[in-house]
Amino acid sequence: MKLDDRVALVTGGGSGIGRAICLAFAEEGARVVVNDTRLEEAERTVKALSDPARGRAIQADVADSGQVKAMFTTVERELGGLDILVNNAGIAVGADEDREGLRRKFEARIMEAVSGQGIQTHLDVTENLSDAAWRRMLAVHLDGTFFCTREALRLMSRRNRGAIINLSSVAALMGLESAPHYSAAKGGILAFTRAVAREVASRGIRVNAIAPGFIDTPMTQPMSPLMRAAALSRTPLGRWGEPREVAATALFLASDDGSFFTGQWLSPNGGLFTG
Repeated sequence: MKLDDRVALVTGGGSGIGRAICLAFAEEGARVVVNDTRLEEAERTVKALSDPARGRAIQADVADSGQVKAMFTTVERELGGLDILVNNAGIAVGADEDREGLRRKFEARIMEAVSGQGIQTHLDVTENLSDAAWRRMLAVHLDGTFFCTREALRLMSRRNRGAIINLSSVAALMGLESAPHYSAAKGGILAFTRAVAREVASRGIRVNAIAPGFIDTPMTQPMSPLMRAAALSRTPLGRWGEPREVAATALFLASDDGSFFTGQWLSPNGGLFTG
């Protein structure tokens, strides 16, 4: 097995890509710690593992450094250390954002583009973005990745080995006009990945990122049929990705198969971005 008896912590493992990664790692022999802000969802993932007895659910908000520290203390106490960290936890929009209003504007722009009359509807996302929405987005994605990485390195450095995988997005590579704060957070994750990879390579710790395209998960379900069709039209392979395909990428990077990869990003995106 590719991850035989290795200890892996996956944040945001209660659903979507995170759950798929947990399942894939368990199939390859890992002991999997499933983190989520919703304990019941984390426990559901544990029950779905190939061997639930080798799983552990922990509730924590990765945007809170105190909760992160407590989670890693539990991992060290119960499992003795950590071999793999997947920083997957994320949000699409903040609670105070007008998702419905943005959807209407986006659909209007699609119809205007199709009509050939030129874009008349302006998104105006950045000028209306609140401090709270901006800070919460960066807190979950960027702060959370930093907090968890910091604690993971303290454990991994004792053995001078380990693998860290950060979930970014094609939004970091090409920009997502409807979510400048999400794009900024995911872009920061890529820069952080490169820097930390260079820093800890001497310890035998590898740090890489995954930048998925449009993946069929609970996070993308709120998109309207028109928005989903527009996304599909921009993807050369002509379909949405599946969480298991991102999980396969994470498995490659976590295992010895990816032993010469560090500071890199892999992008399962169906051709949406090819730069």
